[in-house]
Amino acid sequence: MIAEARRVLVVEDNNNLALGLSNNLRLEGYEVQVAEDGRKALEQVRSFGPDAVVLDLMLPEMDGYQVLRTIRNNGSAVPVLILTALGDEADKVRGFRMGADQYLTKPFSVVEFLSRVEALLRRANTTWEKPGRSVESFGEVTVDVEAGIVSRNGTDVALTPKAFDLLLALVRRRGAVASRQDLMHDVWGYDKSVISRTVDAHIAELRRKLEADPANPVHIITVWKRGYRFQP
Repeated sequence: MIAEARRVLVVEDNNNLALGLSNNLRLEGYEVQVAEDGRKALEQVRSFGPDAVVLDLMLPEMDGYQVLRTIRNNGSAVPVLILTALGDEADKVRGFRMGADQYLTKPFSVVEFLSRVEALLRRANTTWEKPGRSVESFGEVTVDVEAGIVSRNGTDVALTPKAFDLLLALVRRRGAVASRQDLMHDVWGYDKSVISRTVDAHIAELRRKLEADPANPVHIITVWKRGYRFQP
């Protein structure tokens, strides 16, 4: 039985760059579609059902930040790799806070780009397809590790793959403190584009979605000058 090709949506308004990226992805065996503006990107996320999205930020009709926000607000956890000429730390933090999984600054090599896409899909697979039934519960929250489903009071909570990985990294330490460096290693593999504020942004997302009072968390605790720990 032939395995189904993984689907990648490339959102890029530069025709030459979009053609180059899509051709190289197809050579690697991916099924690829291209969207040249933000509105078409959202339509193709729904119709194409990509396994990963490569997203430029500077787009006509709707910029990449708006596209990413809409994807996440619609409950999709599809892995997103941002491609952009905007390399400032503030731009990266904003992208990660909105739910991006990786961030690649232009110009970049084809080899690096393809390796990022491969890593993105591989990490998504290991996150959502863990063997053996495993369910973690704390407070009002239940985490089905095998299915990749988080629920609170019986209602599903949409988390990005990175946020899900971060939650598991904390829960599995069983109360032990995890430094930001520990979490960067476990969740992002010490990706050079990841900064400590990215960890903080994802912690804030978890608290916002899982804590009854995000300003006074009882499960995801800050340990001053050391990092974070999970409290059942």
